[in-house]
Amino acid sequence: MPKALPTIDMSAPVCCAPVAAGPMSEDDALEVALRLKALADPARVRIMSMLFSCSAGEQSTGDLAAALGLGESTVSHHLTQLRRAGFVVSDRRGMNVFHRPARDALGALCAVLDPTCCR
Repeated sequence: MPKALPTIDMSAPVCCAPVAAGPMSEDDALEVALRLKALADPARVRIMSMLFSCSAGEQSTGDLAAALGLGESTVSHHLTQLRRAGFVVSDRRGMNVFHRPARDALGALCAVLDPTCCR
């Protein structure tokens, strides 16, 4: 059975020195690794892609499930992982939950991996 990584609060964007700045502390490396782990699934990458490309700025769980060809419970599970990593913001309205990307959190992760990436 794979070793489970410890749980840490990932609600705020990652904020440590860039990987290229020198050796990272164990805590900083863990923060980055947990966020990358949340993205290390093709369905989650597709969900993020759909959320970023949505012209309305947000999509419901049902719309995402239909577009991905997956069950709503499966998509909900993936969204929970993305939300825990701080990459998705969700709002319940009536019977539906709408999701949008947390652009700052993803931008912060990109800057940690390569500070010259998005300039």
